[in-house]
Amino acid sequence: MTVFFTSDTHFGDHRVLNLYPRPFASVAAMDAALIAQWNEIVGSDDEVWHLGDFARTAAQAAAILPRLNGKKHLVLGNNDPPPGPGAAWLSVLSYAELRVDGIDLVLCHYPFRSWKGMGRGSVNLHGHSHGRLKPLPRQFDVGVDVRNYRPVPLAGLLTRPKKGAGRDGG
Repeated sequence: MTVFFTSDTHFGDHRVLNLYPRPFASVAAMDAALIAQWNEIVGSDDEVWHLGDFARTAAQAAAILPRLNGKKHLVLGNNDPPPGPGAAWLSVLSYAELRVDGIDLVLCHYPFRSWKGMGRGSVNLHGHSHGRLKPLPRQFDVGVDVRNYRPVPLAGLLTRPKKGAGRDGG
């Protein structure tokens, strides 16, 4: 089992095609590509933490969620509608702390400038900024816009070389 992280898929939301230039001709093409990319690397036994802004509406979320592989958790973002009855999330939280591969993680949709355990090596994973915020050390934007439109395992974040500010740095 691998634990993956992602955010800001914005399924069904036409606004992201213009706000954060995505290489898709339409919302339907974007949704199909995001689903394919997700299922290409996430297996049925894997765990995925989605750090907010999953879909534009609860109906769209309910239609797409069962099509995605893995055991899924949602950390709410500013554009997430309340999950509808029977939503297939294992958990729905505003904030989460967990330990993966011996590393303490602080998960929130929003990037922090200071977080629990920051001085003791903990890592902050977030979304929301779509790669437009210069990260602090041990801070990573897991949004699809900066992660090749797919979920990423923790090892992929920690070993990735620095590129431009706000993109893959940390």
